[in-house]
Amino acid sequence: MHANFGWLDALILGLVQGLTEFLPISSSAHLRILGPLLPGHADPGAAFTAITQLGTELAVLIYFRKDVWRMLTAWLASLPVIGSRRAGEPLSADAKLAWLVILGTIPICVLGLLLRDFIETTFRTLALTAVMLIVFGLLLGWAERRGSQTRTIAQLGAKDGVLLGLAQAMALIPGVSRSGGTITVALLLGMTREAAARFSFLLAIPAVLLSGFYMLLFKREPMSPDQWGMTLAATLVAFVVGYAVIVWFMRLISHKGFTFFVVYRVVLGLLILAGLYFGLIQ
Repeated sequence: MHANFGWLDALILGLVQGLTEFLPISSSAHLRILGPLLPGHADPGAAFTAITQLGTELAVLIYFRKDVWRMLTAWLASLPVIGSRRAGEPLSADAKLAWLVILGTIPICVLGLLLRDFIETTFRTLALTAVMLIVFGLLLGWAERRGSQTRTIAQLGAKDGVLLGLAQAMALIPGVSRSGGTITVALLLGMTREAAARFSFLLAIPAVLLSGFYMLLFKREPMSPDQWGMTLAATLVAFVVGYAVIVWFMRLISHKGFTFFVVYRVVLGLLILAGLYFGLIQ
């Protein structure tokens, strides 16, 4: 975190994190874009982004607490040593979903570790962020029109879990969007909008928690007490706002599609590229 980064910067970015984390518009892109425009004129850094995501992920855990509890207990019951499932007995729907989430989490964990140096440097360029906003925005619009939107989460298999995990892993590049990438592939796999969004939220839980705690435990550059305070305050703001956004988003997609988000992504990406081309932003 840059020395010029202040409390106002942190609170604004926490608000933006909460507003954008669950929408298919890339929260990391917005944090990267806003950093240089704030009073501190600084990129908050990958660590700030990862830790504030813990706040929004807590909102997911609370909103989907019943689903998460059923999945956790069913998964434990499915384990061969400590579980109660008999040999040859098929997995329950909740246990299957839990295993799919675990399977889908592997790609982002592996690639996140292998590409961590690029994530904190090369991948954070504004030009690349703008291009990803545009490209994956158009892909989201195409997927919504092409997908059959008939499959539910219960119909997913191991292959689907891997593909959705790879889709989530693309969000290591700011501008792709974790939910946007996962929802796009889910729609191409024929899932309904509601099922696609729901699975993207559940799939993000272990990945975001692991990323945030990794930064907390192994961050290379230590933060001062003030910087930790700013980060935690931003995380709290992200949690409160994020929960409200989940409620709104799940209701929205039940009646309307993703067209607004597609247009927003493309316009924002073009504005960034124009600003870079004409020297309005660095």
